[in-house]
Amino acid sequence: MLILLTKQQIVLKLRFSINTQRAVTGGEDLRNVDYSSRRKSILNSAINRYIKNAVPVASEDIADEFDLSSATIRNIFSELDESGYLKHPYTSGGRIPTDKGYRYYVDFLVQQIELLDEEKKRILKECKKKIRRLDDALENTSEVISEITHYAGIVSFLEWQDKIFYNGISRILDQPEFKDVDKIRLLVRLMEDKGRLLSIINRDFSGKVKIYIGSELGFPEMESCSLIVTSYKLKDQPSGRIAVLGPVRMEYNHIIPVLEYVSDVLTDVLSTI
Repeated sequence: MLILLTKQQIVLKLRFSINTQRAVTGGEDLRNVDYSSRRKSILNSAINRYIKNAVPVASEDIADEFDLSSATIRNIFSELDESGYLKHPYTSGGRIPTDKGYRYYVDFLVQQIELLDEEKKRILKECKKKIRRLDDALENTSEVISEITHYAGIVSFLEWQDKIFYNGISRILDQPEFKDVDKIRLLVRLMEDKGRLLSIINRDFSGKVKIYIGSELGFPEMESCSLIVTSYKLKDQPSGRIAVLGPVRMEYNHIIPVLEYVSDVLTDVLSTI
């Protein structure tokens, strides 16, 4: 039997359908939600690929991953470019992340990986060497951080205002971002300026880990770097900072859990000194 709806009934049904859709999506159109989610996924993929390869990402590099055409990816890249999350180097047809892109990635997209048991055992073994002096323990920890992360490891002790331990600066200079002689000179000069380096490492922050990306560090010579910092304790009191300094293009999903684990191990080690 064919049921004919009045014009008023049709309008009511349409309103009910729209309101139901808004309730499900938090007030957004379903298509907008899907498109926003796709943009985030494409940004995440582009940044992960750039972190891994250090090569600008072209639309065709990730089109198959999303079962989309290169033209569609290019359009989304352009939108992310206009929004300040990606940028277009003059020497390449691909895109690379901006500091804003990395910040969004770190705050909302990055998924930390679980450290392998072998990696934990290695950290424990190296950090728990027979060390009886505090400065030896801190120096050793900076070496362990550098060896595990392949970047520079830095350790400070809050009561020693003029002393800092760091290892692995050469590992940073091996990265593609630091082939420029001027960048190398500026970075080495900063690392030799212990006062400035300590002022960065020992800044107050809330939470367990603080991440400074590029320009957030406040020094032009460090705009190609990121710094990840956490604290450790001595006798249940915050006593110093441990940090990783590397290129902005660093593996945040691995470095963050490594640093947190080293912090816990160092706190344990210091309780026996």
